[in-house]
Amino acid sequence: MPQGYVLLFLFMAIALAFVLALLLLAKILRPSSPFETKLEAYECGIKAVSDARGRYAVRYYIIAILFVIFDVETIFLFPWAVRYKVLGWFGVAEVAVFLGILIVGYIWAYKKGALEWV
Repeated sequence: MPQGYVLLFLFMAIALAFVLALLLLAKILRPSSPFETKLEAYECGIKAVSDARGRYAVRYYIIAILFVIFDVETIFLFPWAVRYKVLGWFGVAEVAVFLGILIVGYIWAYKKGALEWV
């Protein structure tokens, strides 16, 4: 075995032993007093009236996914803004195409009714 890896494996073993020792110490030192109220789903005193796995409208998920998509796509504008002077007109054309595609997608989602809350 190459000698260069000995220190790496030693470091990994020490790190693993450290983590396991801390977990064991936490388990020994923490208070543990389970009782009926503590074992309920909510400790606020309100009894659960139904199953937590209720059905939700798909519209909530669609709006959340669209938000993430449009939000993540706008993050791509940051590197362009940082390097704006270096990119010149080529960068302006790239961002225009990017924003055009983004706007077309937004208009398509709006016309499909995906952004209607009710």
